[in-house]
Amino acid sequence: MRAWLAALLLAAAPAWAAPFAVPIGGTRIGLDAPAGFADTGFTGSPRLQQIAESLTSASNLILLFAISDDDLHRFMQGDRPLLRRFMIAVTPRALANQSVTTRQFDAFVGDALRGLGAPPAGGDMLEHLDAQPRGKTSLLGELRRETTVVSVLQGARLPDQGGFGEKPEYLLSTTTLLNLRGKALSLSVYSHYESPEDLRWLRLVTARWIEKLERLNAR
Repeated sequence: MRAWLAALLLAAAPAWAAPFAVPIGGTRIGLDAPAGFADTGFTGSPRLQQIAESLTSASNLILLFAISDDDLHRFMQGDRPLLRRFMIAVTPRALANQSVTTRQFDAFVGDALRGLGAPPAGGDMLEHLDAQPRGKTSLLGELRRETTVVSVLQGARLPDQGGFGEKPEYLLSTTTLLNLRGKALSLSVYSHYESPEDLRWLRLVTARWIEKLERLNAR
């Protein structure tokens, strides 16, 4: 029965990838995941919801938690998703019923990025992360800064598991803060780092996701 249900849901996969609208304080904001990823909200899975909640503060409302199409297929067939790449979009509950002004958006950006420190002046990215406490997210650079968009690159070396000959593991991410139609959104894209291709992918998908949401919400 489970296999039949999984096959039925997988056949409907293109529908999951379609743009959708979410109401935020009376304003409908268009959302969509980047190509190759799907929002998991339709699954109703407490496990996926728990993962999404672990990525953000309880003061935020989760709008979208997306995993790769391959991971979604694994999940629907009862297998454990790899979660090598994933993304989330949230909005602060405190601002949901307001039309966010430029001053409020600037304060939102300041609060979101406070504590990340300064990006490294140069040198090797991995060496910089190796020098930080394990699990600590560090600012690596700024990707975009405009009146309604601020996007930064971050990274962390994950805690060591203590195995003999263990290779260090790194998690890179981008945080993008958007003012869309007077609503403050925070987008985060995550990728485990194994090669420079992962960093290139992260930059590209972040830029494309911003462009897609700006296009969906153009007045």
